[in-house]
Amino acid sequence: MNAESAHALAAVKEADRKHVFHSWSAQELIDPLAVAGADGAYFWDYEGNRFLDFSSSLVFTNIGYQHPKVVAAIQEQAAKLCTLAPGFAVDVRSEAARLIAERTPGDLDKIFFTNGGAEAVENAVRMARVHTGRAKVLSTYRSYHGATSTAINLTGDARRFGNDTATAGVVHFWGPYLYRSPFHAETPEQECARALRHLEDTIVFEGPQSIAAIILESVGGAPGVLVPPAGYLTGVRELCDRYGIVFILDEVMVGFGRTGAWFAADHWEVTPDLLCFAKGVNSGYVPLGGVAISGAIAETFARRPYPGGLTYSGHVLACAAAVATLTTMAEEGVVEQSARTGAELLGPGLRELAGRHASVGEVRGLGTFWALELVRDRETREPLVPYAASGADNAPMGAFAEACKKGGLWPLVAGNRLHVAPPCNIGAADVAKGLAILDEALSVADAHMA
Repeated sequence: MNAESAHALAAVKEADRKHVFHSWSAQELIDPLAVAGADGAYFWDYEGNRFLDFSSSLVFTNIGYQHPKVVAAIQEQAAKLCTLAPGFAVDVRSEAARLIAERTPGDLDKIFFTNGGAEAVENAVRMARVHTGRAKVLSTYRSYHGATSTAINLTGDARRFGNDTATAGVVHFWGPYLYRSPFHAETPEQECARALRHLEDTIVFEGPQSIAAIILESVGGAPGVLVPPAGYLTGVRELCDRYGIVFILDEVMVGFGRTGAWFAADHWEVTPDLLCFAKGVNSGYVPLGGVAISGAIAETFARRPYPGGLTYSGHVLACAAAVATLTTMAEEGVVEQSARTGAELLGPGLRELAGRHASVGEVRGLGTFWALELVRDRETREPLVPYAASGADNAPMGAFAEACKKGGLWPLVAGNRLHVAPPCNIGAADVAKGLAILDEALSVADAHMA
């Protein structure tokens, strides 16, 4: 590292320690990596260490870092018009909405823009409550919907614990998860049928007349890339129709090519009433999220004001980035590439690793979105680390993650799982390189087995 890089590194680290308050962290116990730059599927630090990013930052750089077409579009828009209040009609805002609506399933043709995914969830729930005149919202225990007030209460994982006031009108239920079935199911068909029966029982005993919405991640992201069994989302759609409940799908993490389809719901040909999106809509280059709204719910607000709004709704630079991203994805066949990568490279490659490493309990996923569930014992399926582990309890996963980084791969670990989420347009050579690094790192996980 030369003197200039060393000086830059010291300045960045000092300012970070003094002034940046990091999310989900005890501030004095962290030492964030200082990143100097990024391109494609890689980023690097000031010492010249390059990392193949198998996390897509936080599962949002769907077309990689610094895609020249998107960067150029942002620069061009900045020179023309940087920002404008949301009450105006702007060409690039309208075009972004049109391109999104063209790709959403069914009649989800109206787009309400937000700054990110949590705000999308907040507003979707608000729309459902106003539309139905009801208060309760049902969500699964294994879920993550964001960190704003309503969204964090809807969240089912442990990040909810420090924020849950039990006043948000949220009821949690168990979704399908065959590997750790709460329904003692032995087949996907059993898991689907029993999970739907459990959900209907929850609806009945909570009182359908009190339930505004059911919100689900089409494929559970943060809880472990939980792909629902065939028929489950269709069954939830039918329950919502039967009881007059709004069906919300959270596609913040899995939308825009991540699972090898424009939206994960497309795999099961399901159309929700509201669909939340963010992240991949513009590869995270400028913050943007939103809600795609069905005709019936849009009609509720045709002559009745919607009681909500955001200063930066449909921010011009963010929408320009979305237009460029969606256009580029279509031109370059990124969604199709994601599907091929999953079917031909990541899926087979990860299953091959599972055959060599006893610490891998299960491999699951779609497109460029996969998870390895790491265990202490394949027979008992005991997780490699306990639920919500921290400190010494989390040491095995910490050691595994460090082994990945030492090999030049930046992993995304959550609980006892490795999430594999490289850019949707990652090349075959980089997939092979990443799998080779994982092969080495999994030996560290194997060493922590019971």
